[in-house]
Amino acid sequence: MTPKKQPKTRAATWWDHAGPLTVVFTGGADSHQGDLVLPVRLPSGSGRWPRLPHFLGDPGTWHKIDLVRRRDASAPGGWAYEAHVTVLCVGYASAQTRARRAAAAGLDRVGGVDGNVSNLSIVSFPSTFDPSHGDVEATRVELTDDELAALAKAHRKTRGRNRALNRSRRASNPDQYRPSKRQQTRAERRAAADLPARTLQLPSGARKANKAGAPKQAYRRDRLSAGYHLKRAQLAEAAATEAEAKDHRARRTAERIVTRHGANLIVEDCDIRTWYRLWGKTLQATTPGRLVTAIARECERTGGRMRRASTFTTKLSQACFCGARVAKTLADRIHHCTSCGLNGNRDMVSAALAAHVQLENPDDPTTARLDIVQARQTHSLFQKGLQEALSSQPQRGAHPTRGCTRAAAPSRKPPAEVLCSTQRHQPVPDKPRMRPDPRTSGTRPTSEQPAVRTTHHPGAPDPHRHRTDITELRDDS
Repeated sequence: MTPKKQPKTRAATWWDHAGPLTVVFTGGADSHQGDLVLPVRLPSGSGRWPRLPHFLGDPGTWHKIDLVRRRDASAPGGWAYEAHVTVLCVGYASAQTRARRAAAAGLDRVGGVDGNVSNLSIVSFPSTFDPSHGDVEATRVELTDDELAALAKAHRKTRGRNRALNRSRRASNPDQYRPSKRQQTRAERRAAADLPARTLQLPSGARKANKAGAPKQAYRRDRLSAGYHLKRAQLAEAAATEAEAKDHRARRTAERIVTRHGANLIVEDCDIRTWYRLWGKTLQATTPGRLVTAIARECERTGGRMRRASTFTTKLSQACFCGARVAKTLADRIHHCTSCGLNGNRDMVSAALAAHVQLENPDDPTTARLDIVQARQTHSLFQKGLQEALSSQPQRGAHPTRGCTRAAAPSRKPPAEVLCSTQRHQPVPDKPRMRPDPRTSGTRPTSEQPAVRTTHHPGAPDPHRHRTDITELRDDS
């Protein structure tokens, strides 16, 4: 109030704004430009409204606004610009998610996780290892046939876009590339025939470089067309969409695993980078590291923890429940113990043994030790259920190979009843030339392939083809 008992008046500011939510960018104290006011477009859709009061209901938790950009091929320049508000609060969880995590936290179970290039295996037991408190639960995560077809289609599309980018760059910068051997041969043939030389529009050879192999002109100095920028934006947008889809699938898979096996899991402490050096792009489709990380995050949100055990101190892939050592190579996918007679899938057995690992320091994987005494008791108590849960099953899409294979030596004269219709109408080949075999005193046909010797333990299940893929949750219990 003024001394004359009149209300004071002042110019309205944005602190007095009580209308719709807006973002205001001020020009500063010394700026002569006005304020930039941008309306906020809140996300709409099913299930979006409960998130808005959670994050925006308390202005005291608003921290700052960041200007970001994301790839959008339909936007001018290939970029879409957005303003993201940072809120200092816990993440949002729906009522169904809170109920599911509460139920998973109540599961008194302990489990092990074994991940490899093609699949992810999880086996869990009751924490008391008492059959009266629960059964053995086993789960296998791998790619389905539909997901394999979708990945192959996406790979072909990405390869086509990369080739289109390469052609566009070569067409815009023909002076920076050499002609291919085929183009050079054609030019020499035309010159020898006294024909006029053709102008090379798109050289297909290598880029011009110096003696050290470095390009004479840097790639950043190349001329790029508008079509090149559009294709590059489409490629980046597709890669971001694919990465988001993989994250979504990993989160959903982790939720199902924790709901079934509990939030107390143990996994081998493996370095995924060494896997990439061995298998390369195969891991981009299966993403075992992404799955393990999502499971660990879901365990923490549920109230448990995923602990890591060193492979040097446990050696789960070379051990058995009875304590015997079962040596296996990477190609051996079946576990067969001659001491106790346990037969099962190699990954399932390793995951089941991981549930019996004890750590002196949960933060130090090198302190992990396999409790052989508890493993032997589990083998005796859960003998029938354990054998069924760890039994080897054929991979999805693995069909037996028809006809003769290289694993068996083909007979010289197969019987007529085993000949297919196409072989019956073919002329009988001449008798193969014989030459001495240095390994034996006899002779063998030169056209035949030597038999491949395979070791098969008595009583072990038949081996199955191994597929290097992963994705859908499948119950093998």
